[in-house]
Amino acid sequence: MIEDTRKRFRDAMACLPAAVNIITTDGPGGRCGITASAVCSVTDAPPTMLVCINQASYVHDVLHRNRNMCINVLAAEYQDLARDFAGMTACSMDERFGRHAWASGQAMVPVLSDAIASLEGEIVDIKTVGSHSVMFAQIRHIALRSDGDGLIYFGRQFHRLTRPAAVTPSVTTHTSR
Repeated sequence: MIEDTRKRFRDAMACLPAAVNIITTDGPGGRCGITASAVCSVTDAPPTMLVCINQASYVHDVLHRNRNMCINVLAAEYQDLARDFAGMTACSMDERFGRHAWASGQAMVPVLSDAIASLEGEIVDIKTVGSHSVMFAQIRHIALRSDGDGLIYFGRQFHRLTRPAAVTPSVTTHTSR
């Protein structure tokens, strides 16, 4: 019965479209990263994000030790990078970082040069919920890209999310009579 509930929950979560992100860190625990879709904003005062990481993941302990991260929001053309950092390919962590242009951010964490957004922050709290840790990161630096389509995960597959064209507000003239 419990296994059936877990499977149904996972199937339901496959129906929830989510942005695809690479969570990166560097510091005393080492440099590493992981693909994550369980990422969302918490508040803008102070700017805070949450990231859910499986406690069995190697990256979990490194993030816990380093206490810093960058949330790199992926553009549509980065499906291969998402697969690499999800462990779907056989490349090592060094190869994952070697395949694309990364810079050292203000928090000294790897920042993907062509991310549509990168949010660097300090992990300020960690809560354990079942098999995962919910890591709260207070965001200290944000970089945005004004172009590029998004990448989402839906139905256990990656999909392009087309960025809407910029809308110019219409101007109406009011006259008094």
